[in-house]
Amino acid sequence: MQTLCRPLLGKLTPQVPLQLPPADVFTYPERVLQFGTGVLLRGLCDAVVHQANAEGSFAGRILVVKSTGGGGAGAFTRQDGLYTHVLRGMENGQATERFVLNGAISRVLNAATDWEEILRSAENPDLRTVISNTTEAGLQRPANADLIASPPASYPGKLLAWLYHRWRHWGGSADRGVVIVPTELIPDNGRVLRELVLELAQGMESGFTEWLRDSNHFCSSLVDRIVPGKPDAGQQAGFDRKLGYHDDLTVISEPYLLWAIEGNNALKTRLGFTGGHKGVVVSPDIKLFRELKLRLLNGTHTLLCGLAYLAGHDTVRQAMNDPLTAVFTRQLLFQELIPGMPHQVETRQAEAFGRQVLERFQNPFLEHKLLSITLHYTSKMQMRNLPLLLTFCEKHNHTPDRLCLGFAAYLHFMRPMAEENGIFFGERNGQRYLIQDAAAPWFAQWWARGAPLQEVLSNRGFWQEDLTPLPGFAARVSKYFEIIQEKGLRAALR
Repeated sequence: MQTLCRPLLGKLTPQVPLQLPPADVFTYPERVLQFGTGVLLRGLCDAVVHQANAEGSFAGRILVVKSTGGGGAGAFTRQDGLYTHVLRGMENGQATERFVLNGAISRVLNAATDWEEILRSAENPDLRTVISNTTEAGLQRPANADLIASPPASYPGKLLAWLYHRWRHWGGSADRGVVIVPTELIPDNGRVLRELVLELAQGMESGFTEWLRDSNHFCSSLVDRIVPGKPDAGQQAGFDRKLGYHDDLTVISEPYLLWAIEGNNALKTRLGFTGGHKGVVVSPDIKLFRELKLRLLNGTHTLLCGLAYLAGHDTVRQAMNDPLTAVFTRQLLFQELIPGMPHQVETRQAEAFGRQVLERFQNPFLEHKLLSITLHYTSKMQMRNLPLLLTFCEKHNHTPDRLCLGFAAYLHFMRPMAEENGIFFGERNGQRYLIQDAAAPWFAQWWARGAPLQEVLSNRGFWQEDLTPLPGFAARVSKYFEIIQEKGLRAALR
């Protein structure tokens, strides 16, 4: 079977509908510089650029910089930047599978071997946007020695070097500044990146630092789409049979997409590609989108994960196929979390987002492991769910019942039954599971003391305040805690 490449395009005879890139896509100029080759970028940001090209609103391609040491850009070169994007999930209550051949990437350069060519791309007048996803570790303060390396080791150092080359080549022209949109999953990522770059630039020519500050726009953004990673061998073989070619770069994602970018209409026009997908939002304030995701998607995940796991399930989808945990999830989301939103949001908008959350949880193609969601369980409970609990109690003067059950299930999940070299394990139906939480040693001692609820609820180190005064909270948690202990989790759900 032939490997996907440009000469193959005119010979394709797929067994399924396949959306192709525009016929003239290989003539489009490079308009976007992208740091990172990961599946989230290809399954979300590059998909948005492809869609804008397909609709005729952008006519641009992406130059990708590969910064990680593992592997090279060989697969991208062999395939002329082409890759298959498989969208699988629930849309309007129906399971769907769609295939898109993405041609948005023009080429991939390796920072370790192609750094001079990467710098020369700063001379391109068409290249006006920089995007990145270098993981949260990529937006860390680099060492000063980073600046004299070629290339710099850190992403902020590489970006600064590229911007400096652009400034010098274009003589400091104000209209050669760029829009920089990081997608790393930290709050205010645009502001964080801007501060890192400006700090690195201290001591450089004053004209450059002024241009850097005044002529370049750093936008915070939020991305949300489940992109599980490279398909396994069985999945890839199935795709190859349907499409009639082999693809080493296949990306799978759910249909849902959100890319919220902080900016105004002028910025939207300047970016050029944001109108190609309904999931892209350009707004002066994106806090609302972060709150919806954090409270209603992540918050529901956190309150569901330990509960559903102890109820006998391994994945989110299994939990949604069980009437007991499915009803719990729906009631929790619509009767408690939405009414407890700490950020002002219209009920209709929150409920629409909530319906999307449930549809995403029901995706028959994704196996989202509940145990993976329990990573850093305690800090997630504090960050995602505590504000919901406090706001609900303040608004309604009573405690949310389903949230109390989810909290009680969390306490039982955190019960270590074994310890090996400082690593703690819980137990479900005689089988061990790993407790991946920094608070595990504290909970081991707490359970050894008889699990006094007053002690955990009043622990300011976990919650930053004493939760026992909340109206009815301690009593409801205690009730569910005892039911789970005496009769099991499923009894508490009935």
